[in-house]
Order: sequence, then structure tokens, then C-alpha cells
Amino acid sequence: MSDQDAFRAEVRAWLEANCPPEMREPVRDEGDVCWGGRKWVFKNDAQKQWLEACAAKGYTVPDWPKEYGGAGLTPEQTKILKQEMKRINARSPLDSFGIWMLGPALLKFGTEEQKVHYLNQIARGEIRWCQGYSEPGSGSDLVSLQTLGEDNGDHWVVNGSKIWTSYADKADWIFCLVRTDKANKYQGITFMLFDMESKGVTTKPILLISGNSPFCETFFDDVEVPKTQFVGEINRGWDVAKYLLGHEREMISGGGAGGDMVSIGGTFAKAIGKNDHGELDDPILRAEMAAFDVDVFAYRAMGERFMDMWKTGRAHPASSNMMKYVGTELNKRRHELVMSGGGSEALEWDSPETKGGARPRAWLRTKANSIEGGTSEVMLNVIAKRILDLPGA
Repeated sequence: MSDQDAFRAEVRAWLEANCPPEMREPVRDEGDVCWGGRKWVFKNDAQKQWLEACAAKGYTVPDWPKEYGGAGLTPEQTKILKQEMKRINARSPLDSFGIWMLGPALLKFGTEEQKVHYLNQIARGEIRWCQGYSEPGSGSDLVSLQTLGEDNGDHWVVNGSKIWTSYADKADWIFCLVRTDKANKYQGITFMLFDMESKGVTTKPILLISGNSPFCETFFDDVEVPKTQFVGEINRGWDVAKYLLGHEREMISGGGAGGDMVSIGGTFAKAIGKNDHGELDDPILRAEMAAFDVDVFAYRAMGERFMDMWKTGRAHPASSNMMKYVGTELNKRRHELVMSGGGSEALEWDSPETKGGARPRAWLRTKANSIEGGTSEVMLNVIAKRILDLPGA
């Protein structure tokens, strides 16, 4: 038996012993997704048990070093773990911006003290983060941000606001871009970390056309941030921000792969009906769904290759822009097909039978995919310039 086969057998046995049956069922609502943090209330004992088991094993962040709360797995072992979790339909034990975005930035730019302090809390689900990047006048042109941190000896005094701050009203801490030098557009931004319960921090939810939203406006009024709470170098936060954006775009691009949905055509065959040949009983929609499935399988293969190259340092720095753009467009296309396949029922908004209009609300939500994390237009510009080496206008 090879080392990989032995590891697979070990993982399979561990999952069978530690993943509760309830954590192998499909996610039905937002409460089924565990975000952790000071304010998190577990939906049931099984959710708490699953998080604690994975955190103790290092499986919430399996490829992080053990000293920072991970399991220290190699890329090959991490892939095996994910495959085995998918085999039993295990839910993610912990969803976290700390895992997806801040963690990789801290691993690269953080001090040893910061890594030990913050990464272990993230891995155990003890701290929930939000991202303070976009501002009302600084979205795609993020370096024009105006939130200001003024030097006051041993701390900064931060004033300004952020917008589209996902789950700011539920987060414990924020990783935030703050201007600390007005004279230098790029080399005048500092990447700060501070508690959302700090005096002067307030949030206001933003309602979207889907009828709900994770987004908030976040306001800073004379917020005091200790001088020790920054990542990288003072006035060089843009370096950290760019690195983190790559991981954010990778996270958003994951929507294109469709999660556990194997085939959209197969998923809708029951709802729409089959013909005598066992095929989806709508030839036009069947062809569109088949073409979509092919593109998704190709995207998943590309994603596997990208992740392998990323982990070994061989990926193009702008590859995440490409993944984000394609994943965004695929996710939007998927939900267009979901609406087409749902017929008149997909237009219903309130009834229990449609789970409160889950389909149209999800369809409307995908419209934001091509804006958040960098607009599709910006992604195409980056791809054109940095990957295709096309001349500028």
C-alpha cells in the first residue's frame, strides 16, 4: 500500500468515526453553515461536535502548519481529505473569511506573534472576520480610498466608512485598509486589524433586490487602533491587499464549480420530466444544460490545475482574475438555467413550497457576483494586460 493509499484509509476511518450523520445532509438554510466566532450560536449539537472534532485534528485548515492550528498536510494529502469529505457529502466544518482571505495573508506577511495569536483562533472558529476594503467612492479604484488613520503616538485614530462589508454586523474583528499617508496613493495605505466592538464602530445593513443581504455599511468615528495591529509594513498595506484579493477572487470563483451539483441536467430531469429515451423532456433546454455541464467540468479541471500550480508557486499572479471571471459567469449562467428549468414555480416569491422563493432570490443574488471582489470589466482588463500582454488603450 502506498503512502497516499494509507493516508486515504486513515482519513476515511476518521471521518466515519467523527462526522455526525446530520453533517452529511445537504445544507438547507444559512443556519446549516457554521461561521464560528464570539456571537455564533450552533444550530445543533452535531454542528458543534463536527467543528470541534475537525479543529482538534487540524482539518478546518488542513494545509496550514500545525503550530498555527492546521494539520500540516501536503497538497496531495489535502486533496485526498477533500475527496473523502465529498465522498460522504460531509459539510464544511467551518466557513470563514479568516480561512479564505486573512489567513493566507497572515501566513505570508504576518509576524510570528500574529500568526500564533490569530491563526489558531481562526482555525478553531473562535473569531469571525469581515473585510474593510470598498468605500462609497472607492470600489474598482480601491487605491483612492479615503478612510484615514491619523498618528496619535501609540495608536491611530481612524475615521471614514466602508461599504459592501459582508457580515460586518456579525463579525468580531475586521481586516481593514486605511490611508496613513495622504501624499502617496499606493504607498500610503496600512493594513490594519481591529475589534468590531471598538468604540466608534457602527454598522448598517444594506438590503439587496433579492430581499436579503449579508452586506453592510460600516462607519468609523474616532476609532482608536493600537500601533501594533497592522500586517506587513506601515504604508505598504497595498502589497498585503493585492495578495489577499487573489485569495478572495479564488473563493468567489468557486461558485462556478457548482458545489456538490454533479449535473444540472440530471438535477432537473425529475422536475421537467423525461422522454421515452430517459432524456430531459425539453430538447432546447436539454442542449443548453448539456453545454453548460461540459463547461463546468472543464472549469473544474482548470481549477484543479490552477490550485496545484498556486500551491507550488508556479501560477501566474493574475490567474485568480481569470478564475474569478469565468467562475462568476458560470454561476450566473447556472442560475439562468435554474430559472428556465423551474417554469412558473421559479417566479414564486413567498410560499413554503418554494422555500420562500429560494430560486429567484438566488438568481438575483448572482448579479452581484460580477461586481464583488472586482468587477468583470476589471477582471477582463487585468487578463488582457497581464496574461495576454495586449497593449493598453
